[in-house]
Amino acid sequence: MYIPPRYINENEAETLAFIKRFSFGVITTSVNNVPTATHLPFVASEKEGSIILTAHFAKANTHWQHIELNENLIIFSEPHAYISPKNYNEKQNVPTWNYLAVHAYGRAKLITDKEGVYGVLETMINNFEADYKMQWDKLAEDYKVRMAKGIVAFEIEVTKIESKKKLSQNKKANERQNIIQSLKDSSNSTDHLLSDYMQNEEG
Repeated sequence: MYIPPRYINENEAETLAFIKRFSFGVITTSVNNVPTATHLPFVASEKEGSIILTAHFAKANTHWQHIELNENLIIFSEPHAYISPKNYNEKQNVPTWNYLAVHAYGRAKLITDKEGVYGVLETMINNFEADYKMQWDKLAEDYKVRMAKGIVAFEIEVTKIESKKKLSQNKKANERQNIIQSLKDSSNSTDHLLSDYMQNEEG
């Protein structure tokens, strides 16, 4: 990912928190020199200083057949917003786009044993809807087995990560405040979220 120095985010805890918050990512893999992408929810955790990303494919999606032998890129993004030049002091300016994004790289390890697959499913349940765990526990075992056979679970140990925050760091303080207020006044909830990130960046 192209990241000018002023937009690099080197705060690892902040990057992990971002992945956990915006966990619906895109895993991309080059298959015979053709990019292949799948949108998936991921659970991020730390293990011995490394970030581990856990998810599963529908078994019918052949993308999973290529993730162990190839480098994978997982993209996490959101929020983002159009930034109008009306926020700047000088008229001679152009629009831009502010956003946050994380690119995580690594090779995958498929999880094929029943206990491991159930572990992935239960980890995702606990992460996204812990209250559902009681219902899951009461489901018929043959039903759960059928469901588990329809997916391919995997985990990726992240070997390289790139984190970018493009939040008008190149603009003057009053211009950044204008942008924050403009985003807050928007009817778009994503704009509000980006304004929060900008406000936090201001300290």
